[in-house]
Amino acid sequence: MKKLTYLLAAFVMVFTTACDPMDDVYDEIGDTKQKITGEVVYELTDDDYDDLDLSFGNFSSIDDAKIMIPGLLADKYPVWGEGSLALVTFKWYNPMPTPSENVYELTDEDHNNITGKSYGNFDRDYHIFDYLEATYPDAEEGDFYSLRYRFWAGSESTLTDGFWFDGDDWVKFTGFTEDEYKAMGENFPNFSSHDEAEAKIPLALPDIYKFNPQEPGSIVPVMYELYRGGGVTKSYVNNFIFDGSDWSKYNNVAKETIQFGHDGSVWVPDNTINYTVSGADIASIDAALSGKYPGPCANVLRFGSFDRRSGSSNYWSDEMLIEAWNVVLDDIHPGAEEGQKYVMSYVVYVGSLANESMKVIKSGGVWVSNQ
Repeated sequence: MKKLTYLLAAFVMVFTTACDPMDDVYDEIGDTKQKITGEVVYELTDDDYDDLDLSFGNFSSIDDAKIMIPGLLADKYPVWGEGSLALVTFKWYNPMPTPSENVYELTDEDHNNITGKSYGNFDRDYHIFDYLEATYPDAEEGDFYSLRYRFWAGSESTLTDGFWFDGDDWVKFTGFTEDEYKAMGENFPNFSSHDEAEAKIPLALPDIYKFNPQEPGSIVPVMYELYRGGGVTKSYVNNFIFDGSDWSKYNNVAKETIQFGHDGSVWVPDNTINYTVSGADIASIDAALSGKYPGPCANVLRFGSFDRRSGSSNYWSDEMLIEAWNVVLDDIHPGAEEGQKYVMSYVVYVGSLANESMKVIKSGGVWVSNQ
């Protein structure tokens, strides 16, 4: 029993004097701890915002997020190194305009002065913008007007829309029609309160956008009217956001997703896309390059692997592969912007089958090596 006690004491002494039980392993691989490559899809939590001292639970701008998130990733993934990727979703403060104004109803003369006719209505979409430019020639950024006007399209209808000046152009905020108000249970073309509007509008938007489907995260301005008494109707604009299934009032906090990559030293915003070359891609390569490289193209088309044996008559050099990736990427991502990066993964033959990857970047309108 005494011998066991001495052994335990010796073990405790050795263990407690070591700062890191993995130090012996690190010593074997050098002074720098070994890094690994990883990928993660991650959405920031409330705790993450607290750790970043963001008391409102969001970033003040996308640029701030790009500056602060790399440090967070370094803390979360301390052993991840070059080539690691993190697709990060975060919240940021993105206020949208919410103007309001009394509704002005255009007279017959207002309409006729623009059209040069005597019908008291517009019959072209641009007529209302012609009216705005003629009536408010000195408009300043942020100016907003709510206009009720008549429009002829086979029959006459009355429209009420809002128009906000962004500094260069008039932006139209489409209001509800009389029929749309009726569909929402209103006897008159307005709501009785803001609360009623905010409750009913999200239920009406799926029908309004059924022929113009919106992507998750889409934010749309919606103008509605409240009757204020004394013959005065006032228009208000609120913004609503689509989460992929439902609409809700937008609270000026948007979500954004940005990819970050590890460059060997730090995390940086990175647009790299990992792509695995497919059989269809190889067929496209053969169609485009078989006249120039008949042997290599026929070989890869037959076996599905690029011959990387330098002495082979079917050898694919790095330069030839870059040509092949130009064919593939121009096909799958024709609108790629300058600076877009890809990591191309593909099967090779080097005496046996193996996997290789090559980094490329779009530069000067073509795809070049980014190794």
